[in-house]
Amino acid sequence: MRVKKRRGIVALLLVVAVALALAGAAAVGWDFRHHEEHREIPVAAGTLDAVLARPEAEPRGLVVVVHGDGPVDATHDGLYRPWFEAAADAGFATLSWSKPGVGGSSGNWLDQSMEDRAQEVGAVLDWAAAQRITDGPVVLWGASQAGWVLPRVAATRPEVTAVVAVSPAVNWLRQGRFNLLATGGDVAVSDRTRELLAQGADHARYVAESGDPDPMAADRWGFVLRNFRSDATADLEAMAGRHLPVLLDLGEHDENVDVDETERTYRRILGADVTVRRYDAAHSMARTGVEDSDVLGVLTAVFRPRHLLADGVLDDYREFLRAR
Repeated sequence: MRVKKRRGIVALLLVVAVALALAGAAAVGWDFRHHEEHREIPVAAGTLDAVLARPEAEPRGLVVVVHGDGPVDATHDGLYRPWFEAAADAGFATLSWSKPGVGGSSGNWLDQSMEDRAQEVGAVLDWAAAQRITDGPVVLWGASQAGWVLPRVAATRPEVTAVVAVSPAVNWLRQGRFNLLATGGDVAVSDRTRELLAQGADHARYVAESGDPDPMAADRWGFVLRNFRSDATADLEAMAGRHLPVLLDLGEHDENVDVDETERTYRRILGADVTVRRYDAAHSMARTGVEDSDVLGVLTAVFRPRHLLADGVLDDYREFLRAR
């Protein structure tokens, strides 16, 4: 139910490295072939702090980014920029925003359900249409937790013409158990936590009875309590009726998501509409060496950001967009 993360040390090292290498990094690794514009998107809860990454020419299409779990900003601390660039190479602009409560965005992403997240994407699509960024195809790109958002939006929004799903799970509880077993977690604690979720226990009871030595904070517990029944199957079946082209990116070394289950489910429901690509990559599509070493990851992010991702990931993404 919780994805293993190393955000604290990585973020700290990244800030230090960027501060030390700022002058040289632009010349060495951060000379991306797109330009970025800050935008503010009005939504029911206030404002979303967004970035519109544009190609040099007028965009012929738009990619709308749907984040995974966690407090992610519009560029994912710069890690999305290689994706932005690949889209720009294909003539597509990319629209991404900081999750509620992150950066300048209003609200708190931990207060959201998956339905709230889908409605947020719908509001962004409405805004993008009003801005007339492009009259061309609109592609949804989403990672990890976005697997419970993408098909819900794609099934109901006629302007969406294709989907890129990166490491999506199918079922919240099965995903959590897979991650637990892959990372050597405590099964007894997990089982008791599942019982408490099923009973709708409040945070105080969870802390007192779960046996978790590192319990979730109250807002995280509330988030999980709202979303632990999430399953993408019905929304994928609804999306299948639209016969949208789908690019499914999976990593052979994913410890968060059972990629075999995901591939089976997407192929069974979407059939010929889905193109599956599997890479020598971790959950994030990062090269395994980069994923396993904080220092190597930071240095690569600063000086060779395009090489964070496994071979073929960006090339396949670029070609998928060019075909739209």
